[in-house]
Amino acid sequence: MYCKRCGHKLEDEALFCGKCGLKIDATYDSVPKTRNKSKVAAGLMGLILGSLGIHNFYLGYTTKAIIQLCLTILSGGTLSTISFVWGFVEGILILTGVIKSDASGLPLDK
Repeated sequence: MYCKRCGHKLEDEALFCGKCGLKIDATYDSVPKTRNKSKVAAGLMGLILGSLGIHNFYLGYTTKAIIQLCLTILSGGTLSTISFVWGFVEGILILTGVIKSDASGLPLDK
């Protein structure tokens, strides 16, 4: 079984998640609702498509993604360098493990 909050593998008959402390009770559904996002996919999206905020859409950070997209499109490309550098740096941070989770708090898979 895996924790539905953080994805940590649970010990048999555990009462709490050893990583995040979520209480495990008799009605606990151990089937994850969604798969964790890929760290490599998110990082590469940031490196290649960072100026469009695609990596932030993928990770669920929609506000940041919309800001990056608007910087690029609404400025007619004149501010795309700013959003490209922003996305490139975030891509590196994702790949190096500084950014470890998506917007819902789930850890990124390798």
